[in-house]
Amino acid sequence: MVTETTALGAAYLAGLTTGLYKSREALAAQWRRERLFTPAMGVDERAERYAGWQDAVARTRSRNT
Repeated sequence: MVTETTALGAAYLAGLTTGLYKSREALAAQWRRERLFTPAMGVDERAERYAGWQDAVARTRSRNT
């Protein structure tokens, strides 16, 4: 079981491409969820944090162009 599935997904795609895994179904038979994460943040807080993130990205990009 793996919590960080982003890296696992990349590894699975590489395995499919190289022939290590024969199909997506073969991969699905191996995968097991360790735990399920569900959003708990309120809509307003999420919007505020996202706006802050967008602002930080915009400021960073304006410094590097």
